[in-house]
Amino acid sequence: MEAQLQELKKTDKEIQLLVHTAALLQWDQETGMPAGAVEERSDQLALLEGMIHDRLTAPRVGELLKKVMEKFGTPGFSMLEVDENAPIFFEKAFLRSFGRNYERAAKLPRRWVTEMAQKSSRAQAAWVEARRNDNFPEFQPHLEELLRLTMEKAEILGYPEHPYDALLDEFEPEMRTGEVARVFNELQAKLKPLVGQIAAKEPVDDSFRYRTYPADTQREFSSRILREMGYDFDRGRLDESAHPFTTSLGGKDVRVTTRYNEQDLFNALFGSIHEGGHALYEMGIDENYHGSVLGEGTSLGIHESQSRTWENLIGRSVEFWNHYFPVLKKDYFPEQLSDIDLEHFIRGVNKVEPSLIRINADELTYSLHVILRFELEVALVSGDLKVRDLPAAWNEGMKRLLGVTPDSDAKGVLQDVHWSMGAIGYFPTYALGNLFGAQFFKVLREDIPEVDREIARGKLRAVREWQGENIHRYGSSLTATELCGKISGEDLNPEYFIQYLEKKFGNLNDL
Repeated sequence: MEAQLQELKKTDKEIQLLVHTAALLQWDQETGMPAGAVEERSDQLALLEGMIHDRLTAPRVGELLKKVMEKFGTPGFSMLEVDENAPIFFEKAFLRSFGRNYERAAKLPRRWVTEMAQKSSRAQAAWVEARRNDNFPEFQPHLEELLRLTMEKAEILGYPEHPYDALLDEFEPEMRTGEVARVFNELQAKLKPLVGQIAAKEPVDDSFRYRTYPADTQREFSSRILREMGYDFDRGRLDESAHPFTTSLGGKDVRVTTRYNEQDLFNALFGSIHEGGHALYEMGIDENYHGSVLGEGTSLGIHESQSRTWENLIGRSVEFWNHYFPVLKKDYFPEQLSDIDLEHFIRGVNKVEPSLIRINADELTYSLHVILRFELEVALVSGDLKVRDLPAAWNEGMKRLLGVTPDSDAKGVLQDVHWSMGAIGYFPTYALGNLFGAQFFKVLREDIPEVDREIARGKLRAVREWQGENIHRYGSSLTATELCGKISGEDLNPEYFIQYLEKKFGNLNDL
């Protein structure tokens, strides 16, 4: 069995090298590729995705997996019992993850894989132009093609209850559409009244946020925060893109991007902190997992728990700004913030106001943005909503959930990159990340009672080290469910996030 496992690991390493090569091309497309290179870049990505698919689904891989699983005496990869204290923990975890990928890939024809890679690359370029031109019909035919391919994928993979299950499972393994709907209904029922209570109060003055803040100085401060979070610039870099993202090009190369707006202090700052949280996860994975299927985050919900913990639970906290506001004011923007004190700044950072753009949304209304996207995706996949009707459905949903209506498609249905990537099923993980994050942070505070004092001193190492020990190092060797149970002793529970929001915003707004 050892020889067979070594052969599988060798194949997996080749696959990971190809995956990271494709990621490098995608990073380049988002950050600096000439516009005229779109067609050839899409062909390059399609070729790489085809090569990855060929290696993963080769007959020899299937033979090896079958022989190894026979020796374990387990009928399916998901039924492998993974015990981190067992001597063959890595082998079992590897087989479970690699086998899952093999099973999914083996069902998808190569023709589908290359077509999706090609069309999504072109769709991303079309989305950038459509958003720039505020013209949804310009993007519509691309999205219709991607939806067709997505529906084909769901049918090929199969699903237990709803076709959306097959799509959600790619980003949040083991999660089901019905479970997400239940959790989101509970969230919506608690969040909307709380938003309404705050809306009845005197509006918070955050006009200082929209003064002129030069991009170069924003970049300097964002870079400083990233370094002090623990982001290693010897293993990564900070760039600019139309939509902020993090990409791993290998265990020693994890890059982040942000988007600067000189008329908005918070846009790039919190975008950088958010992406830094993702990057710390990838950088903190056990080096023994580098170059293997285990060398990545276990699910996007867990990934989002890390980014949103840094962005919100830490980055918008009173403790964080007790240390960093005097630095921001004195060393970076003395003129712009000359008349702003700490209390005023913290209230501005945590202002609750229904808004149009998800990535700029406050901590309280953010999940409502995600709930809307989930509802629309399920309707598209169910056939209850046509792509051509998306703008109207989007605007209606924004009015119903947040009480605001976009005055343009660029600020509405065209604001997110995800659909142009063919990533239907991705959005729910953002709100699930909020839930995981609050549940984990409660345990962190119990384990390190002095953590808030450390944050208030600008000492962020304790947070990073706790996350590294309890979450990051495992990569994808443990599932999200296993990780959640290991850390908190229970399954995902939305009540921790709801309690956190009620306490924080109740105190900030004298409710």
